[in-house]
Amino acid sequence: MKSLLFLFLLFICSNSFAQKTFVFLGSFNWDREKEGLFVYELDTVNGNLSKAAAVKNIRNPSFLTLSPDGKYIFAVTDSKTENDGSVSSFKFNPENKSLTFINNQKSGGENPVYLTVHKDGKWLVNGNYTEGSVSVYPISEDGKIHPFVQNFQFSEGSVNKKRQDRSHIHSVVFSPDLNHIFLPDLGADKIRCYQFKKDQSRPLETCQEPFIKTALGNGPRHFTFHPNGKFAYLIEEMGGAVSVYQYSEGTLKNIQRIDTHSEKLKTDFESSDIHISPDIKFLYASNRGAENNIAIFKVENDGTLKAVGYQPTKGRHPRTFGIDETGKFVVVANTGTGTVVVFRRNSATGLLKKVGKKIKIENVSTVQIRQY
Repeated sequence: MKSLLFLFLLFICSNSFAQKTFVFLGSFNWDREKEGLFVYELDTVNGNLSKAAAVKNIRNPSFLTLSPDGKYIFAVTDSKTENDGSVSSFKFNPENKSLTFINNQKSGGENPVYLTVHKDGKWLVNGNYTEGSVSVYPISEDGKIHPFVQNFQFSEGSVNKKRQDRSHIHSVVFSPDLNHIFLPDLGADKIRCYQFKKDQSRPLETCQEPFIKTALGNGPRHFTFHPNGKFAYLIEEMGGAVSVYQYSEGTLKNIQRIDTHSEKLKTDFESSDIHISPDIKFLYASNRGAENNIAIFKVENDGTLKAVGYQPTKGRHPRTFGIDETGKFVVVANTGTGTVVVFRRNSATGLLKKVGKKIKIENVSTVQIRQY
């Protein structure tokens, strides 16, 4: 009898402290009366998603990031809205699965598209696409965003006059040592660089080399670092390729450029998002437009990439995707079809296999995943 009681108590305790995986999803809802920001719980056995929370009264929370401790969700809001743009903060409680609005601030430019939080949790950096600018905000311990303390505007464009009439900042990414931040500029074919001095009231200072030129007309979009801090990877939206860089103390040296698309596709590339698996064995890059797939690459010891294959995303316009902390699942936001699709990842081959059921979220546009 005592042994049965012990097993029962052990079962209760193990379930009380069991980790849960949540998927945070943003969208272009266009209407404040409609839900725009969502939280789903991921079943890590079968890959199914179940709705846990959602928020109304915000417009177009089209890109999300989480605080380092997972307590707060930060979103670009009022994106793709003429003469508007903001960044917003929410508190997430994993115990009761609630999401609560905290506050928002002006984005410092039209159409915010990407934001990131410093690992000390005290700074938020936002990139504005349409007006080509970056803004820096202090964050309180309670998740409140304060007005921006720095805002840099850029103007120059590049060779494609339809897409590159002026600067278009498309992402903001810290270096692994957090001493620098990089801004891929789709409009100017540059990766802009700033030093980040977190203990100063105005932390951004121009790098000795303020930008790195990329291939003309190829439109740098998203950017990620190898965890070892020696390599970095840039996805080019208009060029349909990944450029690989050696990295050292604020400097980037290009060592490879490899196509994300199949040989069949010759023009109209729409490459989008890029991530490295937690085991550092594979890199994944999404293609929208004609192909709607994820390109899979093996990461070699010297940082270069070797093509492995492609996985159709079972929907149109895979704007973003995320990989969970265990590396077992990839979750894709197909904006064009308004579908979220879960794939199980083979850690040995890097290949992906659809699992679970698709969920429908109109104009879903961003994915973040965290285990609690």
